[in-house]
Order: sequence, then C-alpha cells, then structure tokens
Amino acid sequence: MVVLTADPINPSAEVVERAASVLSVGGTVAAPTETVYGLFAHAHSAVGCLKVFKAKRRPLDNPLIVHVDSLEMAHDVGHVPPELENVLRRIWPGPITVVMKSRGVLPNCITAGLDTVAVRAPAHPIPLAIIRKLKAPMAGPSANRAGRPSPTTAQHVIEDLAGEVDLIIDGGPTFFGVESTIIDVTKHPPVLLRPGPFTVEELEKIFGSVSVPPAARGLAEVEVALAPGMKYRHYAPETPLVVSHVDLGKAAAALEARGVKTAVLCIGDCPPVGHPLPLGEDLYQVAKNLYGVLRELDRLGVDVGLAPAVEERGIGLAIMNRLRKASVGREVRSLEELYVVLGVF
Repeated sequence: MVVLTADPINPSAEVVERAASVLSVGGTVAAPTETVYGLFAHAHSAVGCLKVFKAKRRPLDNPLIVHVDSLEMAHDVGHVPPELENVLRRIWPGPITVVMKSRGVLPNCITAGLDTVAVRAPAHPIPLAIIRKLKAPMAGPSANRAGRPSPTTAQHVIEDLAGEVDLIIDGGPTFFGVESTIIDVTKHPPVLLRPGPFTVEELEKIFGSVSVPPAARGLAEVEVALAPGMKYRHYAPETPLVVSHVDLGKAAAALEARGVKTAVLCIGDCPPVGHPLPLGEDLYQVAKNLYGVLRELDRLGVDVGLAPAVEERGIGLAIMNRLRKASVGREVRSLEELYVVLGVF
C-alpha cells in the first residue's frame, strides 16, 4: 500500500499519473471526492472491480457508482434521457448520482447484473483529473469496510483498508461529509434512492415531482439494491447507537443513573451529562462531521451513543437516513422505549 499526499485543488501530475497507471492495470485507488473518500477501479476492469468488493468485504449484489468527467462519458455507459441532458450539464459536476438504463458495456460486477447503472461526475479536482488522465470512467463505493462509517479523511481509509488498497491519495478532509444524492430517472416521477447534499427541495426544482419512499428515509430496506446504501447495515459504529426524540440531557441522565456509560452526540451546546461528542452548530456541519464522530464514539469505551433526531427537511433528510442505518433501527420517542431498546430498566 502506498499513500501519496495531493493538493485537493491542484493535484500534481505525478500523483494523477500514478493513480491512472494503477487503475489501468486492474489496481485500486482510494481518493477523496467532495462527499466522502471513494475506493476506485477502472470501470471496465472486472479484475479491479472484484478487488474493490474483496477489500470492502462488500456483498456482490450491491452495485457501484460509475464516476465520469462529462455528460459525453456518461453516454458511453448509460442511456441518458434526452430531456435530462441540459439538466445534467447544469448539475454536474456535483454530489448527485443518476440511475439510468445501462448500455451493457460494463462488467456485471459494476452493475450487480442489473440493466441500470448509477452515474455521477464528482465535483473534486482529484478524481476528475484521474478520470481525464485515464480517459475512462472509474467505478467505486466509499473507501471503508462494508457497514462501517464512511471515510471523510485518508486516515479513516487507512484505519479500515490498510493493506487492501494499492494506492491511497490523501487530499485532506472532504467537504460535504455524506455520500451523493441518488435519484432513479428510469421511473416517473423520479425516485429518490438515497438522500444526500442535493436536497429533495432542490431536486423538485429540477425534476418536478420526486418520489421519496420509506427506504430513502432509512425506514425500510429494499430487496434489490439499484444503488449503494439501499441494503444491509451501513455507516454503523461498533458501539450501539440510539436515535432519540427525547431530550438528550434527560435521556443521558436516565441511562447514567442506571449505570450505562453514555456518549451524547450533540448539536450546539452539549448537556452537562455523559460524554459529549459535538457534531457542530448547524446541520451542514453535522453532515460533515457525522462519520468522524461515529468513529470517535468507538474509541470512547462507552456502552451507548445517543444521537438527536433532526427534522427531515433539506440536508436533515440525509442525516436521518444515515443515523437510522447507523443505529440499525434503534429510534426512540420516550424513556420507556429507550429502556426497552437497550434492555435496561
């Protein structure tokens, strides 16, 4: 494993060439995007794709996102609806992934054998430069062990995948901190598959009506994953996490009184009880800091973490999606529910 440092705004030609060289021979590269760090393979390399799945210990029925540098490259792998061409030219590069019909030119490993493909153009100079040097798309998920909190720094990648990746590019912390929004445009109206930095309110201005099923809120799991983040446990720390609609100070005090060592993931001022884990002052800071805080939770040695439920509007929908998956459905609205979920009375 090699780790190279790169300027996130102006990556050196040497770093970009090294990454493209690794990918071109079926290797894997972890690099930042504007959302989280990705683990990439050449999108036309079945060998590289399988290395990604092996490194992450990821189920093979969970497709990857194909990263392109332009609408023209997207046309090479998918059937871009003509009515969306001008829309995609406006919103790409950016943190939005579009599920479209596949042209069938990619290895089944990339698409999980589906007739659709998830495509996006990342708004980050490092992956864009690598794609342009490669003259081909890259495919990849987040660069973490499957089920773990996604990586927002190179150190997070090293923690999870040391020795499993050919090259890691350290381009500093990512900007948004949660994965891209995913929307399925093969359906009418389009269906939100995963909320992210591109909010539902913004999507509706572009696409008109958008369907938001329970799975997009983290309240259900689908049988067939059309895109990453739809099946299986995701984003979860080892420490049990509970999403609480109860006042965090009250909930933490009740647990501590019962001998349960508690960490409190707090927005703004933290209550004077339990171990404080500040998430930030506003929801965009929460999104950026969330995965790092979930990783810190595991280092504390506490019995449980309490996270606040937030309003499911704007970026709040993405945060609640991640929290619900990270907590594996532990969401409570009363102290009685909290006691039952944790088995303490």
